[in-house]
Amino acid sequence: MATARLDYVAPWWTYWLHNFPHINFFFQSADNTFKPGEASYQQSLIFLACVGAVGLGLSLLVWTVYLVWLCCCRKDIDEETKRPNTCCVTWAAVITGLVICSAVGVGFYGNSETNDGVYQLTYSLYKANHTLGGINNLVTGSLGNVEAGVKQHLERLEEIFSLRPDYLQALRFMQLMVNNVIRELVALPEINKTNIDLGAIADQTAFVEYYRWLTYLLLLILDLVICLAMCLGMAKQSQCVLITIMVFVVLSLILSWASLGAGTATAVGTSDFCVSPDKFIVNQTKDFLSADVAHYYLFCSPNLPNPFQQSLTICQRSLTTMQIQIQGLLQFSVPIFPSAEKDLLGIQRLLNSTEFSLHQLTAWLDCRGLHKDYVDALIGVCYDGVEGLLYLSLFSLLAACALSAMLCAIFRVWTLMGSREKEYDDIDEEDPFNPQARRMSYNPRRSNTHSFCSYTSSLSSQANLHPPQQSASNAVPPPEYMNQSMLFGGSPRYENVPLIGRGSPPPSYSPSMRTTYLSMTDAQIRHFGTDFQV
Repeated sequence: MATARLDYVAPWWTYWLHNFPHINFFFQSADNTFKPGEASYQQSLIFLACVGAVGLGLSLLVWTVYLVWLCCCRKDIDEETKRPNTCCVTWAAVITGLVICSAVGVGFYGNSETNDGVYQLTYSLYKANHTLGGINNLVTGSLGNVEAGVKQHLERLEEIFSLRPDYLQALRFMQLMVNNVIRELVALPEINKTNIDLGAIADQTAFVEYYRWLTYLLLLILDLVICLAMCLGMAKQSQCVLITIMVFVVLSLILSWASLGAGTATAVGTSDFCVSPDKFIVNQTKDFLSADVAHYYLFCSPNLPNPFQQSLTICQRSLTTMQIQIQGLLQFSVPIFPSAEKDLLGIQRLLNSTEFSLHQLTAWLDCRGLHKDYVDALIGVCYDGVEGLLYLSLFSLLAACALSAMLCAIFRVWTLMGSREKEYDDIDEEDPFNPQARRMSYNPRRSNTHSFCSYTSSLSSQANLHPPQQSASNAVPPPEYMNQSMLFGGSPRYENVPLIGRGSPPPSYSPSMRTTYLSMTDAQIRHFGTDFQV
């Protein structure tokens, strides 16, 4: 892994975001170095987050201007057709719906990418936390074996070998080796102070990411529901549905602009970290990690010496020396002092266990494992994470603009529906060409409504009027519409049933016109033709 450091190169979009202007509340340029603890840097990110508030204000301003124009300066509806031109409104609604659907697709991709990047970050943090925890356990176990176990056995052996100065000298030499091991092991756990910090950061990051992912998911679903509800409202032409949609559109518009501001600020801040992450980590760990240890794990270069190599070598040599001393005492002292065999074997077992732990500790302290976790975390954050934030920002921008246009289109549709209802209110219910009047005339509950030309209604009011008898030769077959009208209750309704086979609508006769028509002679009928024939 000599070139492991080359595995991470900051992507171009992080440099692009890093070069965004960083301005504080006093409109002064701030340093773009990632320093989340400084108030000036925090103000620059909050200032970027206010872009969403500015966009929301502009959207509301444009919408207000549009409403004023729509209410005060709109053109009158064509009086001839009485039908307003809704083509532009329909196409505007369709285009905004397509834009929102496309933005939702972009949002789903960005949300998934961001979640993948944060998951890779938390996974790497947990893995590094596990490595540091393993180092801590190995160091603690080795210290326990040497401090508690070996020292106790040495104290008992001093009592047993109290009459043999040569054996006591060997025990004092072993005590010196034990002190060397303890001193070097105590110097190693300096890196373990990051154990709790990494675990807390991973837990907090996972918690925040879950609610961020859920919030964006609900926002994406809300935009899709708004598109479907808009289609339903325009198809049903229901003002209540459109008003409800307008409320949800305003809510989604506010959330979209807010997500745009938050996503932009987060992407810029993360890019500031991704451009120079090593410098930030060295500054954050300088209180409990030396610079050589931090650089060893951040760069993992063969040109950098292992800061733990000397301590590990001293521990290994000390343990080997003690093993040799124990072998000699077992060989020469046990025949003289049989009671010392138990303590000597106990020391030998503890030294073997400590040496095995030391080999594991050497492998865990190697830079390649932690450096790989570090690079994986950077790739997850700076590649997938920041890229996903860019897509989410694009989604928020497209959705906000499309929702603003949709809000105007929905209000226009609402006003057109109101004007159409007003036109229907101006139509006379007694108009024979009103479809609603025809439906009402056929309503059996309205028994008091009769046609002026109905034989049933004219029996009482015009009983003295009888049509002249026509000869069989001059008999004219009844009109087709009269034959069909007899199917509807037995009474022909001249004013409501259209003339079959004629190009003109049926006339509506008054009682005087009926009297004149019924008094016409056969000669007059032949003279005028069938124009007045019913």
